[in-house]
Amino acid sequence: MSQRTTSHLRARELQLSRCGCVLLTGIDLTLVPGTVLAVVGENGRGKTTLLEALAGTLEPDAGTVERHGVLGVVRQELATADADGPRTVGDLLDALLARPLAALREHDAAADALADGTAEAARRYDDALARVTALDAWDAPRRLEVALEEVGAVTDRDRELTALSVGQRYRVRLAGVIAARDEILLLDEPTNHLDARGLAHLTRALREHPGAVALVSHDRALLQDVATSVLDLDPTEDGRPLLVGGGLAGWEQARRRARTAWEEAYRAQQEEQRRLQEGADAARSRLSTGWRPDKGTGKHQRQSRAPGTVRALNDRLARLEEHRLDVPPPPPRLSLPDSGTSAGTPLLRADGVRVDRADANRADANRADASGAGAGSAGADRTPDPSAPPRLPETTLRLEGGDRLLVVGPNGAGKTTLLRVLAGDLSPDAGAVRVLGRARLALLAQEDERQEPRRGSPGERRRRALSRLFSERPDVMLLDEPTNHLGISGVDDLLEALERTPSAVVVASHDRTVLRRLAHWPRLDLGEAARSAAERGAAGRAGIDTL
Repeated sequence: MSQRTTSHLRARELQLSRCGCVLLTGIDLTLVPGTVLAVVGENGRGKTTLLEALAGTLEPDAGTVERHGVLGVVRQELATADADGPRTVGDLLDALLARPLAALREHDAAADALADGTAEAARRYDDALARVTALDAWDAPRRLEVALEEVGAVTDRDRELTALSVGQRYRVRLAGVIAARDEILLLDEPTNHLDARGLAHLTRALREHPGAVALVSHDRALLQDVATSVLDLDPTEDGRPLLVGGGLAGWEQARRRARTAWEEAYRAQQEEQRRLQEGADAARSRLSTGWRPDKGTGKHQRQSRAPGTVRALNDRLARLEEHRLDVPPPPPRLSLPDSGTSAGTPLLRADGVRVDRADANRADANRADASGAGAGSAGADRTPDPSAPPRLPETTLRLEGGDRLLVVGPNGAGKTTLLRVLAGDLSPDAGAVRVLGRARLALLAQEDERQEPRRGSPGERRRRALSRLFSERPDVMLLDEPTNHLGISGVDDLLEALERTPSAVVVASHDRTVLRRLAHWPRLDLGEAARSAAERGAAGRAGIDTL
């Protein structure tokens, strides 16, 4: 009935490169209504590059892409300004919902024109009505209002995007894309910066989407819920990506089989290479040292044996040269160097720390000396708002070597604020943080805001940020949404490494895979604390104690 039922995207024999390096070859895929294709693979394999080619923002080196339908795209990057200056929340939402909003305006104009009583005006109205119906445009404002609420996005249309955090900007855009309901959705890590409520809304929207979806995500729970097929961009024996039906379960089985076969082939190849090399070395050694027959053997026998030794060496060298090393080694796993932290050693204590809400123009206090007794002590330079719940409810905790703590709660509950207070980046309005025994602290922020060339994909930059942090061998690791932008294998490697490290580890995360895998860790629910603070109101501030 509508254009959505016939929309589709088809890619044939795509070859894609970055900076002269071929990333992908032999990409064949078709997206039709009802398809939710999960694109997975290690960081740097070309997932974002593939979505750019499908969206038409990157020209492939070879192959074709046919697009029939309007695309809704969520990229990992988001421009905060255009040629006219800084963009606002309203600018972004109007651009995302341009089609349904334009259809509504045309419908209103066509309805007004019916007063002319002409056949042309009637045809115009019929066309406008069909367009509005096909786009479900009347419901677009309601869908937007619901989506903004469910994903926890800013609703002030006049707010400039530059005044918002990275997560706030991304949530506004995601809400707009969900509400627009374009025929073909291309989503690059849409779960980043979403809390449990936002993830639930995204899951429902993808299940109910009448068109096709190509989705890059490391969120196993989301892929389990919505994926109908999986395109795996990790290397295979024939060099072509692996396309598997049957959802995530079917892909995980195929992936395990492929990985086992890859490792066995690599191991067999290396063993054969060693065997041939040892044979060639032995033949070369016999030739260089000279072969000596037993005493009493004739001279002619010695002479006749020498050519055989040469032939044996040449044969082994030829076989060694012909042996192809065409199986690449398995990708290296993310690993943590040993910090040398002793189990049970007191490292950090926070006593009744609280951060109030007030003017957004507050300047954060300078980072305190990590070895000073007053690191992160109270002394905020602003007047708190007594009517608003605190950014961080009163919290007390102790960390020793080997401790683990999982910090959870909805967006705005204070997870990032707590980690910044513990790291000494933000001074609390009450209480104090003390670093004990010259312990080394390291904070991983949600996004790398350093002013330097942004080389590589967001996933590659995330791995570099983790590697830099790990190389510091901290005694206390404070990790804010550490799985953002990481592929599924990278998440597996990271969580396994965090389980083994002797350092104390504090993780703040919405990632459902993280919450499941780290369910055995002690948990600090700041959302519960914030609710208690709101309920108690004038009775006093809520507090959290993890002692």
